[in-house]
Amino acid sequence: METGANLAPLSRAGGPMTGPVPVERDTALGRTAARPQLLALPQVRHWLLLGLLLSAAVLALGLAAQLTPGFSATELGVDQDLSQHHAAALTAVAMILNVVFGPVAGVALIAAVALCIWLFRGGLVKAIAFGLVAVSGWVASEFFKILVARQRPNPALLFDPLAPETGSNSFPSGHVSFAVALGFALYFLARGTRWAKVSAFAAAAMALIVAWSRLYIGVHYPSDVTASFLAASAAVVMLTGLWNVAAPKIADRLPARAIARPLASEPASERK
Repeated sequence: METGANLAPLSRAGGPMTGPVPVERDTALGRTAARPQLLALPQVRHWLLLGLLLSAAVLALGLAAQLTPGFSATELGVDQDLSQHHAAALTAVAMILNVVFGPVAGVALIAAVALCIWLFRGGLVKAIAFGLVAVSGWVASEFFKILVARQRPNPALLFDPLAPETGSNSFPSGHVSFAVALGFALYFLARGTRWAKVSAFAAAAMALIVAWSRLYIGVHYPSDVTASFLAASAAVVMLTGLWNVAAPKIADRLPARAIARPLASEPASERK
């Protein structure tokens, strides 16, 4: 993503931080505490327009899949072909991903990483930013699932259905949307470090492998997983833009202690 602010800290008024970090006297603890800097997420220049265009593309693909005769039947051939060539090792990988990127394990993963960020890697504000970006893919997928309401592939038509699922929640894939958004969140953490390129490639590989696994298991059509990349990207683009506009204004209304690191991260000698 191109950005003017990158990951530079924002001032309480929303502009880049250029001078000394503002300090605020913490009278309750009897010491001077630095007011936390606010994290600026990477954003594209015309984030609102791009987000709307990506969303429109998802909706257009979903309507085409629903309204075009023979669309789903043609795509089902991909799932059927994969279903006839299952291998034990690949099946194990696909089923592990089915659990890891599912709702329960996914929420636990986001919560665990966010907690580590809060305690050890930059404070509560950065942890919240990570959590919001990571979960945005799921939110977007649920929104489009309601609008499109596409039936999942019929497991009875598969040679070896691994995790039979039915219902009108096929488009787009929540697993893939989560994987894409999580990849963005991890890249944002690594951006500006020596791990940036590695995290970018790893995030892309992770999303593609999860997309393959959804087809391999037979619970989504190819257009479902394709739309997931667009939907999650739209969510991240719009979220980062909104964050950079709204976060400084919201934080300006909060006391410094409300967004600072928890007391557990302070030296024991300072906690009285």
